[in-house]
Amino acid sequence: MNFSHLNEKNKPIMVDVSPKQITKRLAIASGKITMNKEAYLAVINQSAKKGAVINTAIVAAIMGAKKTSDIIPMCHPLNLTKVEVDISANEKEYSFTLQASASLDGKTGVEMEALSAVSIGLLTMYDMLKAIDKTMIISDIKLLQKEGGKSGQFKRD
Repeated sequence: MNFSHLNEKNKPIMVDVSPKQITKRLAIASGKITMNKEAYLAVINQSAKKGAVINTAIVAAIMGAKKTSDIIPMCHPLNLTKVEVDISANEKEYSFTLQASASLDGKTGVEMEALSAVSIGLLTMYDMLKAIDKTMIISDIKLLQKEGGKSGQFKRD
């Protein structure tokens, strides 16, 4: 069996994408953080001691997308053209859903950038609220959609 990230000597490599065609690429991912009522209200009321949780998480998510190749060993450094992040509240379960989209015109996909954005954004929320609630749960991190490239479109049902 041939593995794409191993060379003929069975050593790790970053895949050569030079033969691929440049296409418009898009990926959308999401994840959730669930917390206690006190932490949830600190976000909603903007009273968390570490500052503006939502805006900080959005900036962190964008930075996370941009730094993906620094933390995921086989990811190519990409010239992202857009990263957009949205955070929505769910009062019934004291949770927030973070959704991130990443796009570019390039030879390789941006799924890992969108997933990294979600992960880093949610981890930032955890960091900013852990003094209030150490039992927070980060969950449901997943790719929702991707477009472009040889494998074409994917959309989660």
